[in-house]
Amino acid sequence: MKKHIIATSAAMGLLFALAACNSPEQEETAGEAAAKLEVALPTARDGVVTDRFARMALECVHREYPNKISHVLNSDADAKPPKALTPAFYGCFDWHSSVHGHWLLTRLLKLDPTSPMAAASEAALAESFTAENLKREVAYYSAEGRNGFERPYGIAWYLQLVAELHESDNPTHTAWRETLRPLEDAIVAKMSDWLPKLAYPVRLGTHNQSAFAFGLMLDYARTVKNKAFEDLLIERSQNFFGADVDCPIGYEPSGEDFLSPCLMEADLVRRVMTDEGFAVWLSAFLPGIPDDGSTGWLTPAIVNDPTDGKLVHLDGVNLSRAWALEGIASALPEGDPRIASLTATAHIHKETGIKAVSDAHYAGSHWLASFATYLTTKRGIAE
Repeated sequence: MKKHIIATSAAMGLLFALAACNSPEQEETAGEAAAKLEVALPTARDGVVTDRFARMALECVHREYPNKISHVLNSDADAKPPKALTPAFYGCFDWHSSVHGHWLLTRLLKLDPTSPMAAASEAALAESFTAENLKREVAYYSAEGRNGFERPYGIAWYLQLVAELHESDNPTHTAWRETLRPLEDAIVAKMSDWLPKLAYPVRLGTHNQSAFAFGLMLDYARTVKNKAFEDLLIERSQNFFGADVDCPIGYEPSGEDFLSPCLMEADLVRRVMTDEGFAVWLSAFLPGIPDDGSTGWLTPAIVNDPTDGKLVHLDGVNLSRAWALEGIASALPEGDPRIASLTATAHIHKETGIKAVSDAHYAGSHWLASFATYLTTKRGIAE
């Protein structure tokens, strides 16, 4: 048994073990095992929220249980624990949260390589991103009956992870990017086959929503310069959303949303139109955006029980609304009178959302830090 010991928050004063028994196909050489050092996680720097976010991801990316898997069994042989099924992305309660937990660590390691969390992040990513682990991830993803696995939410986050590594000039990140390529290729092939078959967009505020996933996948396609995939996503986005008007944002949020159907759609459409064209489209799509800088048109969602995994989704909707509002404002022509209201409303949602990102309850801590990192590092509009 191998263990990578990572300290949890100072307030708890506990040690958290990242432990797993190797199956025969995962056996390491003595040299490889000896090269892996135990890494103690330092205390987060005062006032540096991204250190706190990194700690939360480090505490879950190799935590196997509790775990909620969405798993098609083809035979008794598929009745296995999460780590045996998907050995790279088995932690953080579910596959997609594990993927964007790894994305969080990758992004912060790239943006702040001298962070006190850097060594622990590097070690955690190295443990996950091995050729053998990804070979088995591809085998799982490609197995019979799994065409819809994590489609489109988890799939989009995986491509965003690849994009993060693709942009890095760190040689280790470059090597990891190549390690992740086989699953990337399998995903793009499946998505390219599925997207033309999708007759209607999914407008939910949860995992199956089309607009959010399309935005992440489009950013990926542009980053890696996959023009065919980019063109397909642009065509689908314009076909599904280009003529939409009067989005009923007053009906939002639904009780378990973590994505705004209206705002995520607008945040996608600004990616596929000129600034001038988007400004006109937005007037028809969300005609109620104030032009006086006011914020009462959209108030933050309320969470009455942060221990409830579904209700805590609404902490996520505040974070994702904030980044969508910022993205929408960034695409409007300079001087557009709606920008002040969009940015002020984003600020209120950001403050509310960041305050809710806590390691007190695993229902939220296993994923909210990724949303907070996407927002605070401006991933959707910075590059």
